[in-house]
Amino acid sequence: MGGESFSAVNVSDEDVATFWRDGAVCLRGVIPQSWRDSVAEALEDWLRSPDCLDFTAYGGEIARQAGAEVLTDIGERRGRFYSGTDHWQTRPAFRDLAQLSPLVPIAARLLRSRKINLYEDSILVKEPGTLEKTAFHQDIAYFHAEGHQICTTWMPLDPVTVETGALKFIRGSHLWKTQYRPNFFITELAMPDTEGENVPNFHKDRRGHEVVSFATEPGDITVHHARTIHGADGNASTHIRRRAISVRYCGDDARYYFRKGAPRKPHHEEVRQGDLMDHPACPIVWQAD
Repeated sequence: MGGESFSAVNVSDEDVATFWRDGAVCLRGVIPQSWRDSVAEALEDWLRSPDCLDFTAYGGEIARQAGAEVLTDIGERRGRFYSGTDHWQTRPAFRDLAQLSPLVPIAARLLRSRKINLYEDSILVKEPGTLEKTAFHQDIAYFHAEGHQICTTWMPLDPVTVETGALKFIRGSHLWKTQYRPNFFITELAMPDTEGENVPNFHKDRRGHEVVSFATEPGDITVHHARTIHGADGNASTHIRRRAISVRYCGDDARYYFRKGAPRKPHHEEVRQGDLMDHPACPIVWQAD
């Protein structure tokens, strides 16, 4: 692991400044076709496997049990929202993407960090006709980690527009001091027994706040700070899929920090609050020489 891979990515000083000023940045053409092909094949294999989580059904049922109103099926052509996490632990293509691809030095450059730990990955697929909006949320509210140097990379495998579910970021929200509660992702309802304030529903009311979104092509990525509030619409297209991979990374100042009510990972039983993120389940994937 070392800094030589920086030469393979194009992250300018302006990109870094934008990330820290706005809380999100779009980088164009930074993921080669070979990486996209490899992970796309693995994603399709996951969609056909028993491991695939139909979030339209699962997330809807969990939200209903908690008392939220959620969308219901409206015909055979209704699209599905598929999602899951930590595929890098069982599928080599996702492991290589998370640990060896340009995403790693990009995260190091944007976070201004001398060390990068992998936190998790996730698959986020909205098929054509998917009704579910992604509720506005902060990633940090779900993470058992704390620090300023934590980010999410979002890599589309299809052309993405606002109509098909591009992420929408609240510019500068990573600088807000408010602690927000995690929600159920397809509804604004906060998870029970969590701490903080409810995230405002920026799908309905954006007064006084600037929303930033990027139309992207395969090869582009967006990167946002773990505190940046963001959400997405459903996929209103009748024929265009929205397949994306997120990989989340932690930098120098990140430490384990356990948040009440947020789902935990198995290895969290083996670490203590305040520990470095250097557990094998949160491996170091880049370190400066």
